[in-house]
Amino acid sequence: MERLLHLGPLSPADAAGLAVLFACFLLSGWLSEHPPTARPSVSVLMERYRRAWMVEFVTRQPRIFDATILDSLRQGTAFFASASMIAIGGGVALIGNSQRLESLASDLSLQSEGVMLEIKIILIIGFLSNALLKFIWSHRLFGYCSILMAAVPNDVSDPACQPRAAQAGEINITAARSFNSGLRSIYFALAALGWLLGPWVLAATALAAGALLMRREFWSHSRKVMLGG
Repeated sequence: MERLLHLGPLSPADAAGLAVLFACFLLSGWLSEHPPTARPSVSVLMERYRRAWMVEFVTRQPRIFDATILDSLRQGTAFFASASMIAIGGGVALIGNSQRLESLASDLSLQSEGVMLEIKIILIIGFLSNALLKFIWSHRLFGYCSILMAAVPNDVSDPACQPRAAQAGEINITAARSFNSGLRSIYFALAALGWLLGPWVLAATALAAGALLMRREFWSHSRKVMLGG
């Protein structure tokens, strides 16, 4: 029993804060992608509009407008991927410089020991790394989508027209899910910063991040606008 209760440098309060953080992270992601049938989330509503986009795409001539939209989506994923990579590099550099890390703790009046402070920064880097991987995959999927869209015949009567457009729509939705997952990781990377001020602050910031995500998914003004369409 003593071994089970031994958490190394982590205190029971730290473990509780981490449990709240990961519970909020996983639950917010699951609810966003699997909302109640009676109350769809913004993510689910956007999936419907993405499918409708591909239906309209088939008959739109010329299709430059669609290519422009897809290009803007790819640029967004590339921007966030670059930002995540820079943030990860900064965190790794900070861990590699113990003197700077100790100076940071002193300047911020943090009471964490050196090893514990490194663990807290590694947690933030972990969320940022997950975000980076999601953004990279999303960027690649949007690339696949552009190729599928280019393969849709211009002749609406062609039997391959609708199926290929539907395939492009599904790939577009999958790319959007990865992008949303990356954004969610950034939200919780920011929430993980609360651990620098203590485990209960971590729990509070995790709950705040989860509540913010849920409000934007289920109770935002933008959702009301989408439902009106």
